[in-house]
Amino acid sequence: MAANDRLASVLDAVKSIVPILRKNGLEAEDRRWIPDENIELLEKAGVFRMAVPERFGGLDLSLAEQARVISEIARGCPSTGWVTMVWSSSVWTATLYPDKAQEEIFADGTVRISSAFAPTGTVVPTEGGYLLNGSWKFNSGCQGAHWNFTAAMIEHPDGSHGEVMVVVPMSDLSITDDWYVSAGTATGSATTTAKDVFVPAHHVVTFEEVMVSATGDRSNTGATGRNYGLLSMVMAECAAVFLGIAQGAYELFLERLPGRGITYTNWTDQKQHPLTQIQVATARNKIDAAEALSQRWLEVLQARADAGEQPTDEEKAIVRGQTGFAAQLAKEAVEILYNASGGSVIQRSVDLQRFHRDIQGFALHALAAPNVNLELQGRVLLGLEPDTEFL
Repeated sequence: MAANDRLASVLDAVKSIVPILRKNGLEAEDRRWIPDENIELLEKAGVFRMAVPERFGGLDLSLAEQARVISEIARGCPSTGWVTMVWSSSVWTATLYPDKAQEEIFADGTVRISSAFAPTGTVVPTEGGYLLNGSWKFNSGCQGAHWNFTAAMIEHPDGSHGEVMVVVPMSDLSITDDWYVSAGTATGSATTTAKDVFVPAHHVVTFEEVMVSATGDRSNTGATGRNYGLLSMVMAECAAVFLGIAQGAYELFLERLPGRGITYTNWTDQKQHPLTQIQVATARNKIDAAEALSQRWLEVLQARADAGEQPTDEEKAIVRGQTGFAAQLAKEAVEILYNASGGSVIQRSVDLQRFHRDIQGFALHALAAPNVNLELQGRVLLGLEPDTEFL
């Protein structure tokens, strides 16, 4: 199947289930985890194969193609979109591991991997590998994952410390039922814990290596078109969630509008009011501006991957700034539409309020915070050093 056909097949399937994802929104929130039906439909659509390398039976979609699919899912359910983003970007991260690890992880051709980037664990060398201990909060998607990435600290023989990324079967970790939140409720981002978990050496890579796709013992290096910078790749897929949520909120607002008046006024048709017209236009323009901006970073990242190069630090900093700015535009668009929806929008049965709460919560994520990202972008634009290793 040609690359375009692979994308079209997944996109068409996902678009067809958007109404079901929306219908399941309240159930997802009540159970604090996305329904099994959502996962089964996404599996059937091929979503969990889209980042798997073709040599393992995967679809091997490009970053831009994955972003389109993620946006469509978020258009139906923000939390399902967020979890899909985590699973998809983590599956891609697994392609940076040694071939031996990839063969184990991708054995079935479809896989879901959750991840926790905060280095709140430790690894200690032992025969054949390491012993992993620690706990990781906000582990989105862990409840439905097959594998999990954990960040951990290691002490070197000279007494210095470093950070490693460890991939372990989800069955080796315990999950604490502590995800009680007001936004992103259905992401099931609970705390996971490892106690003396043995990890083979080929499941551990250094933070420095994985950040720039410089890991060894793997055959898929060079100009494969898929060796993106890790954080830039994650940021691009994260922004896709925001764009999908904003598009979904826009559609939901327009669906509720027919027949609505403006309470305690003589306006019997809200869409005839000039303020509503301005609000809709402003929201639409913010969404379109964010979408247009996304094409710039996707083109930069793909061009570098096609050439077998990593993005420059300046390009990575700009990607962070632009993705953060696009997320902010999307959030502002949803806020406008929510505030134009009247008091009835606060009912839990109204999907728009869930889109509003979820995007507010996701915007608080450290990687999405606009001020942090814009500061970083501004530094490099002014000729200063990025002053961070998170590029």
